[in-house]
Amino acid sequence: MEHACVSRYDSLGQGKGEYLMSGQTDTARRDKAFLGHPAGLGWLSATEFWERFSYYGMLTLLVLYMVHYVLLPGHVEHVWGFAAFKRVVDAIYHPHSQQAFASAVYGLYAGVVYLTPIGGGFLADRFIGRTRAVILGASLMAAGHFLMAFEASFLLALLCLLLGVGCFKGNLATQVGDLYGPDDPRRADGFQIYFLGIQLAVIGSPLLCGWLAESYGWHWGFGVAGVGMLIGLTIYLLGRPNFPREQRLQKKDAAPRPPLLRSDVRNLAVLIFLIPVLALGTVGNQEIFNAYLVWAEKAYDLTVFGFTIPVTWLISFDSIVSTATLLLVVLFWRWWATRWPEPDELLKITIGVGIAALAPLALAAAAIANLASHQRVSLWWGVAFEVLNDIGFANVLPVGLALYSRAAPKGLGGTLVATYLLNLFVGNLFVGWLGGLLEQMPASSFWLLHAGIMAGAALVLFATRFTVGRALAPPYAEPAAASA
Repeated sequence: MEHACVSRYDSLGQGKGEYLMSGQTDTARRDKAFLGHPAGLGWLSATEFWERFSYYGMLTLLVLYMVHYVLLPGHVEHVWGFAAFKRVVDAIYHPHSQQAFASAVYGLYAGVVYLTPIGGGFLADRFIGRTRAVILGASLMAAGHFLMAFEASFLLALLCLLLGVGCFKGNLATQVGDLYGPDDPRRADGFQIYFLGIQLAVIGSPLLCGWLAESYGWHWGFGVAGVGMLIGLTIYLLGRPNFPREQRLQKKDAAPRPPLLRSDVRNLAVLIFLIPVLALGTVGNQEIFNAYLVWAEKAYDLTVFGFTIPVTWLISFDSIVSTATLLLVVLFWRWWATRWPEPDELLKITIGVGIAALAPLALAAAAIANLASHQRVSLWWGVAFEVLNDIGFANVLPVGLALYSRAAPKGLGGTLVATYLLNLFVGNLFVGWLGGLLEQMPASSFWLLHAGIMAGAALVLFATRFTVGRALAPPYAEPAAASA
């Protein structure tokens, strides 16, 4: 399959639309050095692996850490600035219980994580460049993870992590997009490979961080997340020669940024309109780190072959399934493209959200079985949920990055990729409120509500794709046509 992939793109050049000439053998090798993609994709994927290892290791522990430790009397009094922070959370969410408060904090954090990249993209595009922004972000995130190891610096740690992700995430993803020319059909495939690194990270980090937290204390779990971030920073620094060359504007002689064309304005309007729609389409996926863990801790039979697994290991299981489905989806679309025209990015996203909307139905059925039998239900319900959810989102999150990086007007790549991440900001804020409903309504109704919201988002995406969305993501040229 790898050989077929390479031959499919023989005529295509590397980033920024440069086509390979017959004498450029070294450039040609580097352009396909990593699974038929540019060598820089391997270094950037490895960097993102360790950043996501640290991020998801911390995120897996966050709600459980608050519910079982830091919000309890005798601990919460030691957190710097907690009284003022609590007033802000209470004003926004009006939480009615400790679990609802933890859900609200999770929603705020997981949402703002995807808001700060707007500032990080602007900082990189206008002032310091993407490489310096990524290095700054990685350093702040490492500091945040180590600060999380102390209960007093809990809120300061969250602040460092938010600022660090803002500088890091959008700019690293934009460097992936810069590896490809605007007409290179490997772009979506490259982002899916990039996301494979993320999925592999989420397999290991909850296992290790969760085991350390339960066996030796919460702070050990957070500490190892900080070590992972330092490893990611080291890999990024070593791989810099393989990344796209930046062309930062000089104040004296820089050419003015080209004005936006009418088509650019139209595309921007459609992409901004899609942000809240995509946010609603993510609620089932984003709930996995929040109310799903709290519900699963009480609803599932967690005994496997006589061993009771930590509930945090469900995150690792999710990532195992997600990695497998993402790889299969990549291979599926490669196979599809050899026989029929490959769907554009927006159509793939629509298909993905529609499939993922079926996943909460499995949890609703599990909740009904749990209520009827008054016993914990089989983990096979979780398997059904994960498979449907992860097949869907293999066609959503990485493909969305590919779409927004492709549609970005020249000079606004970092900013628009960060704008795409706003859907996760809005979605997580919403999930922070939605998760608080778990204690107020039957679990079956709670999960059916998620399925209905996601199905509605899929319908809006479908309507958008077949109206204004056609111009947003025109079909790629066939390789043979490109070489001509």
